[in-house]
Amino acid sequence: MNSIVRKTAKSQHYDQQVNALKRGCFKDPFSFLGVHAITDTHSEIRCYMPGATKVTIKLPQQMIVSTRYGNSDLFIAQLDNQDISAYQLVVDYSDCQVICEDVYSFDSSLDDSAMYLFNEGTLEHAYRHLGAHFIDFKGVAGVRFSVWAPNASSVSVIGEFNHWQQSQHFMRFNPASGVWDLFIPELNEGQCYKFSITTLSGEVLEKADPFAFKMQQAPGTASVLQTRPAAIKLTDKMQRQRVKRNAIDAPISIYEVHLGSWQRKEGDRYLTYQELAQRLINYVTEQGFTHIQLMPISEFPFDGSWGYQPVGLFAPTSRFGGLDDFRYFVEQCHQANIGLLIDWVPGHFPSDPHGLHRFDGTHLFEHADVRQGFHPDWNTYIYNYDRPEVRSFLVANAMYWLEEFAIDGLRVDAVASMLYLDYSREDGQWIPNKFGGRENLGAIECLKQVNLRCYANNPGIMMVAEESTAWPGVTRQVNHDGLGFGYKWNMGWMNDSLHYMQRDPLYRQHHHHELTFSMVYAYSENYILPLSHDEVVHGKGSLIEKMPGDDWQKFANLRAYYAFMWAHPGKKLLFMGGEIAQRSEWNHDQSIDWHLLEHLSHQGVQRTIAQLNKVYRDVPALHQLDTDPSGFSWIDNQNAQQSIFSFIRFAKKASNYAVVVSNLTPTVYHDYCIGVPSSGEFEVILNTDDEQLFGSGVQVCGQSAKTTSTATPCHGHQHSIKLSLPALATVYLRRVADEFID
Repeated sequence: MNSIVRKTAKSQHYDQQVNALKRGCFKDPFSFLGVHAITDTHSEIRCYMPGATKVTIKLPQQMIVSTRYGNSDLFIAQLDNQDISAYQLVVDYSDCQVICEDVYSFDSSLDDSAMYLFNEGTLEHAYRHLGAHFIDFKGVAGVRFSVWAPNASSVSVIGEFNHWQQSQHFMRFNPASGVWDLFIPELNEGQCYKFSITTLSGEVLEKADPFAFKMQQAPGTASVLQTRPAAIKLTDKMQRQRVKRNAIDAPISIYEVHLGSWQRKEGDRYLTYQELAQRLINYVTEQGFTHIQLMPISEFPFDGSWGYQPVGLFAPTSRFGGLDDFRYFVEQCHQANIGLLIDWVPGHFPSDPHGLHRFDGTHLFEHADVRQGFHPDWNTYIYNYDRPEVRSFLVANAMYWLEEFAIDGLRVDAVASMLYLDYSREDGQWIPNKFGGRENLGAIECLKQVNLRCYANNPGIMMVAEESTAWPGVTRQVNHDGLGFGYKWNMGWMNDSLHYMQRDPLYRQHHHHELTFSMVYAYSENYILPLSHDEVVHGKGSLIEKMPGDDWQKFANLRAYYAFMWAHPGKKLLFMGGEIAQRSEWNHDQSIDWHLLEHLSHQGVQRTIAQLNKVYRDVPALHQLDTDPSGFSWIDNQNAQQSIFSFIRFAKKASNYAVVVSNLTPTVYHDYCIGVPSSGEFEVILNTDDEQLFGSGVQVCGQSAKTTSTATPCHGHQHSIKLSLPALATVYLRRVADEFID
């Protein structure tokens, strides 16, 4: 094949374009680079190749050597119009020759209808259109890059494949959507990239891809090319299991986990997703938990943020392995019938330079006014929920985790900070809404849309709100003026009950209401009772160290408290380490203290949790009517002097009930009378003072662990039973005639 050198028939002046290309600021590269007609009979192919010594145009039947424009890196080849067909570039450098496609010979592959929905705020699967995607375009394999940066003056793709040169891969601007796109052939999975964005003021920002499926680990800040695998599909059996385990009448017991510090291997290294799939899932199954909740796993640069300052919302952190490894972990949860929840952070984002802040030189994702766009508590930025594209971004991210990985649901972090414009602000530090109120109307609508769309597209999931105020209707349906969540954390119960348990038993009688008040509002929402990581950090101490008394009393208090919690209306959540009574505060930089299980006292707490989870699952009365007032009745909530609490939990079948009694003083009470709704024989099904649990072994009903009611009125009931109440203990009883049925 002969090489032909053709000189331009007419001198063209491209100094202005060359200067713009050299500066790395070219808003409309397709208007200049690639093939362009200059006369009726001739066209030019213009290529800008920094560092090249020669560029040759390879046509099917001939090679045309281009001409360098002056001393610049612009190369121009002139062709007869009839010569132009598919072509490649042969680029010579000082040390090699590269044959490649001309990126400016490819049209845009953006879906205009999808971009319309993105701008409208309703693109549920924005991650399928924006970001970096391996595609086959006109028979050529490559990557389509697209990024929303409507106010940029120029955007380029930079990466390992172009030596991070801003002036090689200028993107095409689509003014209707504000999205830039470019197809680059012949790229490989694992290559790093960013977007180089020139702002209207001329500032150059290097930003990670907001929709990247993989990110570098710190100190790296680049996005990584990653194929999006096929979505995980649930079998019919798995789908039925998911619907059943997340139902409002199901026993839901959640084990909250920070993957980096649950366990570690030799040399203090992280467990991988593959290792966690075996160890963690087996442990959760043995302990009887129904769900795992992972603290945020969207990629985050700073370990000390625990994941709550994410930069890569669509990228499962690679600290524990690749995307396929994470998929394996999820699939093993499905196989084991363990629900998987993920902590989701739509309330704020960090100020890392490669992140979303001032993404295109303007406040694109966040509010421009610091009174609306900046969190004073966390030094982070607040999404502009009024902006449709931001809503598309957040809705799509929620959908990504649910649809691509078929997880059971999302626990939405810091919902209160989203709902209130004056959250953690003094007068003058916030801006009222258009009605003069403090409600963040944009955030409210965004949360409603997230919940509506997630539930509509993913039957059987559970959306959980960490909402710390009395905002009405968090778990009410959107069409009934609610936010549309399935469950809400009961922060009031957590605060009151922990305050009570930290008190010396001598003074608990004066604070009896702290354990009874929660029943005033227990049915206002669908609640989860949380003892989360937040209660064992920042100087708060561990749960066992919150308990008063000597060491035996500390353990007795904790076991009694757990049993009270498991019997109280509401689903359950316990942070890792709580089940072994870890003595020290949680430290994200090390494993929890598994060596404590050498001691019988810590083994006893672990066994208590396992027993509680089993009884909780097996006894319908303890879970079926968590959200129905008919499922609970106090026997005696007035015995403040002795700090004894007694109540009944009913199943849907009212004759099927459990009796719960907590004695939260260090005094044993014999022949203690408890009123019961009906006559019959009752047996003890849980006693936190059992010797196997490191208790003192007081027998509630004698050696048989059974007692028969008498027709002696007590506590407003016509029948009663007499019990020996162990010190600092909670006991469960059930009528022997009751069956463990769902």
